[in-house]
Amino acid sequence: MLDTSLVRVSPGAYDAVMSTYKNPLMALGETALVAAIVFHAFNGLRLILVDFWKSGTKYHRQMLWGVLALWVITMVAFSIRHLSLAFGGH
Repeated sequence: MLDTSLVRVSPGAYDAVMSTYKNPLMALGETALVAAIVFHAFNGLRLILVDFWKSGTKYHRQMLWGVLALWVITMVAFSIRHLSLAFGGH
């Protein structure tokens, strides 16, 4: 949030800070961050079902596999797009 607020103070400072983010190491870090957030979101939905659905505890293992499958599909799609842009793609 601090970097975004720089645009009001000085657009040049904002551009300088944003240019430091445009490197492959940051792209890998962003991918890891998105992976953690996406897993957390999908698993949170699973936990809600386990807690509030009468048969949730019976099917928690199958739902975990479903979460993992959704997570992999989402991350493969995101990673291909994000990392291709980060490593010089269009």
